[in-house]
Amino acid sequence: MAGGGVKKKSPGPPSRLWGRLHTLWQEKHLVLFKAEYTLLVVSVLWFLEIGINIWVIHKVAYTEIDWKAYMDEVEGVINGTYDYTQLKGDTGPLVYPAGFVYVFTALYYITSHGVNIRLGQYIFAVFYLITLLLVFRIYHRTKKVPPYVFFFVCCASYRIHSIFVLRLFNDPVAMMLLFGAVNLFLDGHWTLGCGLYSLAVSVKMNVLLFAPGLLFLLLSEFGFIRTIPKLSLCAGIQLLLGLPFLMENPIGYMNRAFDLGRQFMFKWTVNWRFLPEWLFLSRYFHLLLLAAHLLTLLLFALRRWKRPGEGILELLKEPSKRKVPAQKITVDQIVLILFTSNFIGMCFSRSLHYQFYVWYFHTLPYLLWSGGVKKLAHLLRVLILGLIELSWNTYPSTNYSSAALHVCHLIILLCLWLAPAPAPAPAPAPAEAHGDGSVKDKRQ
Repeated sequence: MAGGGVKKKSPGPPSRLWGRLHTLWQEKHLVLFKAEYTLLVVSVLWFLEIGINIWVIHKVAYTEIDWKAYMDEVEGVINGTYDYTQLKGDTGPLVYPAGFVYVFTALYYITSHGVNIRLGQYIFAVFYLITLLLVFRIYHRTKKVPPYVFFFVCCASYRIHSIFVLRLFNDPVAMMLLFGAVNLFLDGHWTLGCGLYSLAVSVKMNVLLFAPGLLFLLLSEFGFIRTIPKLSLCAGIQLLLGLPFLMENPIGYMNRAFDLGRQFMFKWTVNWRFLPEWLFLSRYFHLLLLAAHLLTLLLFALRRWKRPGEGILELLKEPSKRKVPAQKITVDQIVLILFTSNFIGMCFSRSLHYQFYVWYFHTLPYLLWSGGVKKLAHLLRVLILGLIELSWNTYPSTNYSSAALHVCHLIILLCLWLAPAPAPAPAPAPAEAHGDGSVKDKRQ
């Protein structure tokens, strides 16, 4: 043909997938150390956890602690008893809010009145996997912790697997809902997040340790007036869930479900074993811990959480009316404030029992890698995680294990105090104006 043959097209650029695979191959030695590969590593670990949980359920003996008591307590409600002071199980009276009753009533029926333990274990394995997904999503969003650490977050912890699938405690259910709420906060769904947070509180009251941090975030984001509806939603959910019990015996329900002064037994304590029992049981000691807890929260709110140059009372104003222009709260700020609020509560807790480990276990890597001490190298951080795990796995606890736990807590707390202030969020894009001249506010 005149003009020569058909011109061949030059090969196009490699596909995006091929480019990513090529980059991954080139940086394969950095996969476990670069936060950009968090999603890849946690995906592998999550699927590995499916097999680990099945292996634990079938190969490690189930230990009865509170499951039968839970079933006895909800069975009383099923039989028509709504007076909380009359509801009890083998291990004592019912001391959890109403959400616990509804969750474990469902489990009561699903597991053939609590008899089918194996099915219950598989349900809690699902709870465990959902919790990991929610936790991993938080770490993927923040990209602060190197991926190799996530092996210690899941596969390496005997105690956490035990709490979920070998003990069937209610603590994992509460924390699963809590991490769901944190994910909603990160996505800007504050109202939905507050609703889910309140549901978590209704399962177990320990979730209130996150409340000071959450209140600070709500005031920072919305000011006092716009925070009231969200707090009202939290209170309304508690009122609605507890209504059948409040109508029967309101004082009895409040005293049992939200008993802040409940006494703990010395033989089960993980964190205060090195104290004499009389001091552990002393009300003055409890008041001292409460004062230290509140003072530490106040110091963090004044010096670490709020922005420099902004008075704490400025948080009560509408963001648009503050002296210092309001900035959007970053993902790191949300996670750091919530996790630190809970951690401070753990540091000054009157007693920590073995199942309480799940209250802060999944937050520890983030807290450690958020610290401001540059000399706290990776190896030392991992060592602290290992010492904390060892302390929680020492049964019964000893003077040395409980003292080591406090030392690790103190190191983390000091590092959080010395941490640099989180970087401000980039300036938001101009809001989209509608035809009527109004501006759409995407915050909820």
